[in-house]
Amino acid sequence: MEIVVHPDATAVADATAARLLVRLIDLQSVRSPLHVVVTGGSLGIATLRAVAASPVRDAVDWSGVHVWWGDERFVPADSPDRNERQAREALLDGLPIPAANVHAMPAEGAVPDEDAAAVAYAHELARFSPLDDDVDDASPSGGVAPRDEATGASPHGPSGTPAQARPAVPEFDVLLLGMGPDGHVASLFPGHATVHVEGRTVVGEHDSPKPPPRRVSLTYPAIRAAREVWLVVAGEEKADAVAKALSRAPVDQVPAAGAVGTERTLWLLDVAAARGIPA
Repeated sequence: MEIVVHPDATAVADATAARLLVRLIDLQSVRSPLHVVVTGGSLGIATLRAVAASPVRDAVDWSGVHVWWGDERFVPADSPDRNERQAREALLDGLPIPAANVHAMPAEGAVPDEDAAAVAYAHELARFSPLDDDVDDASPSGGVAPRDEATGASPHGPSGTPAQARPAVPEFDVLLLGMGPDGHVASLFPGHATVHVEGRTVVGEHDSPKPPPRRVSLTYPAIRAAREVWLVVAGEEKADAVAKALSRAPVDQVPAAGAVGTERTLWLLDVAAARGIPA
């Protein structure tokens, strides 16, 4: 786990954008395609705007980048509350990225409810999963692993390993998360049953304490499958939750404590958010 502290929220957004662009460029020298999970919220969208403003963005081969979301508000596609719409306006609409590489969560009106949206997104994630035993070669990802229709999980992994050992999701290279003052990440909230879900990669949230109430979210198994998880946090009101998360508080109390990557977990903070961290 690494902690980097910047002077203020603007510096956090600018530094995260620069760091992300450099990471994508470096990774593209060794593999392709890349899979990135973006986050909403004021700081997450500010980060995307900073990416859009950077001349370094043109050094990335965006045709080899797939964009995913950690969570989404279950609202109509044209709602200003929708993370996808905000991300498109801030960055994606200005990039030479193929439409097929942008994997938005289903909106209200496209599917019956948030649970159906979660199942649909789990299936989309599975299409790009490395769990490709008994694949369908017609899939754009090179194959779809057989999966449980209720969970989006593959019944078996590579070399016969249990599906739980490797969720049916892409090998996310960087997964960005914000954090709320209550310690929530994506739409996994303290005290909610969704923080305990292990058999699914995506869940519907029916009663978010932060409006709008209906949401769709990646679960811990999907988040923890990422190579790198970056938590991008600013504001004094979040200092207590940051300190608790870094001290490994129970995820039921501080969900951010459970957001870790397989290779790296990076906290990008401003001074105010870092105030509660012991010296």
